[in-house]
Amino acid sequence: MPRLINLHPRRSSALALSALPFLLLLIVYIISSSLRLADNADDKLLPALGDLYSTFKQYALEPDQRSGEILLWLDTLASLKRITIALCISTTLSLFIGLCIGIIPLLRAAFGPFITVASMIPPLAVLPILFIALGLEETSKITLIVIGITPVMIRDLSQRCMELPTEQLIKAQSLGASTWLLIIRVVVPQMLPRLLGALRLSLASAWLFLISAEAIASTEGLGYRIFLVRRYLAMDVILPYVLWITLLAFTMDWMLRTLSRKLFPWAES
Repeated sequence: MPRLINLHPRRSSALALSALPFLLLLIVYIISSSLRLADNADDKLLPALGDLYSTFKQYALEPDQRSGEILLWLDTLASLKRITIALCISTTLSLFIGLCIGIIPLLRAAFGPFITVASMIPPLAVLPILFIALGLEETSKITLIVIGITPVMIRDLSQRCMELPTEQLIKAQSLGASTWLLIIRVVVPQMLPRLLGALRLSLASAWLFLISAEAIASTEGLGYRIFLVRRYLAMDVILPYVLWITLLAFTMDWMLRTLSRKLFPWAES
């Protein structure tokens, strides 16, 4: 009898297995919602699927009576703008600082402990400080995301640099490579796939910090809308927004994974 560790599903079977947990979750929701609504028709905790669809359609297709804007797309664009800017800043800083700390021993000794300590600071704890120092506009929200994910990405990238085979670095120096040329020609090509991987792993944290900042001080955004309607127990709005955020995060992760496969097939293999 074959061992479980040696059983590999076919592509069709793998797709079916991956869909199974989502299907089970949907069935549990439908049953739970039906039971609660049968007991109390005004129950708001688990709206019927028809109500969820109607509300999502209203927010996605119908202009708001007060502002005239389509709220879902207004909130989505605002949130995507913030998180995209923050991710670009974090990626740039992580690549530059991570390479410097990982390759240059003097910089590692000087800044390595500082980055380690910075990565341990709970980002949400400094959110009030950011609002006081930077105001309630976009800068503080973007800064929170950068502070939240950059130190962790720097540590990951610097650690990967330190794990490069010493023979590679010695051979490059034997051929006359300077420190700058060594970083550009030897280290950077091997670190770029890892950088995309670190960015993928940081997406969930980035969205968490974005939603938290928008919930506290914002006039538009996905997090703002969720916390705006919570006072009315509007689960028919909250649940579609949560699903929409999840879909956006999954799409970003899929795009980064696809980009990594296209640009660095050798790393994926």
